[in-house]
Amino acid sequence: MADLRILLTDKTIAQLPAPDDGWYLARDTELKGFFVVVGKRKRTFTIQGDLRKGGKRASSIRVSIGDTSEMSTRTARATAKEYLAQISRGQHPRPSQDGLSGSNESAENKTASTDVTLRQAWQRYLEAHLVRKNRSEKTIAGYRDHVERIFAEWLDAPLGELGADPARVAKKHDDVTKENGPYLANGAMRTLRAIYNHARKTNKKLPSDNPADAVDWNEEKRRDTGMGAGDLRGWFSELGALENPVRREFHLFMLLSGSRPTALQAIKPNHIDFRRRTLRVTKPKGGSKRAFDIPLSREMILCLARAIRFGREMYPLQAREWVFPADSESGHLAETKEDRNELSKWGNDLRQTFRTIATIAGVSEFDAKLLMNHSIPGVNAGYITRHKLLEDHLRRQQQAISSATIEALGASLAENRALQGWLGRGAARRAVVNPEVQRPASGGERPPILRAA
Repeated sequence: MADLRILLTDKTIAQLPAPDDGWYLARDTELKGFFVVVGKRKRTFTIQGDLRKGGKRASSIRVSIGDTSEMSTRTARATAKEYLAQISRGQHPRPSQDGLSGSNESAENKTASTDVTLRQAWQRYLEAHLVRKNRSEKTIAGYRDHVERIFAEWLDAPLGELGADPARVAKKHDDVTKENGPYLANGAMRTLRAIYNHARKTNKKLPSDNPADAVDWNEEKRRDTGMGAGDLRGWFSELGALENPVRREFHLFMLLSGSRPTALQAIKPNHIDFRRRTLRVTKPKGGSKRAFDIPLSREMILCLARAIRFGREMYPLQAREWVFPADSESGHLAETKEDRNELSKWGNDLRQTFRTIATIAGVSEFDAKLLMNHSIPGVNAGYITRHKLLEDHLRRQQQAISSATIEALGASLAENRALQGWLGRGAARRAVVNPEVQRPASGGERPPILRAA
C-alpha cells in the first residue's frame, strides 16, 4: 500500500486501514519527519531526520517513539519535536558512544555508563517511565519544563558529578526559590530526585545518596480558596453572566462533581450512561488504570443535558465527539481559566468548594474522597469495592451535595432573572440562540449567546 500524508490525530490513526501485506507510512502534514508505521497488527509513532556532522549529512536516523495504542498522538508529537530538535543539533535522540547512529546501542545501555548525563537520564526516564506508563501530557510537560528550563545548564553534566556534590544541588534549590518561587523550586527538585533514582537502577556506580536529599525543602501550604455556602450566591450570579453557555455548564459541573478540570475537558457523550445515571471518567489523574464512574445527581444530569444541547447549537461538528466542545485544536475546551474579575472562582477552587459543601451536607470524609476518586489510605481501603457502593449509597451522597449547593442560592434563584432563565424550571426548554450574535471567525472567544426566550 502506498504511503499517505494526513494530519495525524487519534481519530485519523484509528481509521487507517491495515495493509494486506507488509507495512506503509502515514506521514504527518503538520510536523515534517513525524509519521506512523502501519502494520497488520501494530502501529508505531516514529520520527526520521538527517544527522549532520561538520555541516555534512552523516546519516539518516529513524527512531521509534511508541505504540499508538499506548500513547496519545499529542504526547507522541511532543516527543517527536524533542527528538527532531536533538537531531537538528547534531545529537542522536538515543545516543551511542560515538554520538551517531552507526551503533545499535540503546538508551538503556548508555544510561548504564558511569558518565551518564542528566539529558540522557531524562530521556530514559521520559521513555521508560512517563510515556510507557501513559502519563498525561500535562504531567510530561511539567517534568520537561523542570529539566529543560530550570536545569538547562546541567543537561550535559554527568549525574555522578551532581551526586558527588549535593551542596551544588542545594544551592540551585535556593536560587530557584528566590527567582521562581518556593513551589516551583520544590517541584523541580522532586523531578531531579525521581530522574536520579531511576537512573541509578541501571547504574549502581552512581553515588547511593540522592543529591536532592540535601535540599532544605520550602514549606508548602495548601491553597485555601474554596467557597462556603454563603459565597455561592455571588458566585452563581457571576457564572450566570458568562457569555459562553458551554463554559458556564463546565464550571457548574466541576463544582457539582468535584472533578479535576483536565478529566472533564475530554469527556464524550458515550461516556454518559443516562439510564444508570453515571459518567465514566476514562483518563483521570494517575492514568486510565484509575478510570472510574461518577454517580450523577439530578442537577448534574440537567447540567450535562444543557451542555450537550448548547454544544450542538454552537459547535455542531465538535459536539459529535465532545460534551464540552470548543473551537480549539482538540475540538474540546482546552483552556478553562477565566478572568477573576468576571468569575472569581474556577479550577481547583471548585474542588475545594465541593469538599466544603460535602461537609455541610453531612457527607463523610471517606465518601467525599470516593466521589472525588482520591486514594484512600490504610489497609482496610483495599477491601472496599467502590462500584458496589455506586448505585445506591454514593449516589445518595452525591445528591445530598448537589442539593445543598443549589439550596445555598435561597431566594436568589427566583429573584435573579439570569439565574431563573438558566436554572429555573423549564429553562432548558426555553434556551435558544440569539440570532443577533454571530460566531467569530476563529478562536472561539466570543461564541453566540444563548438566552432564555
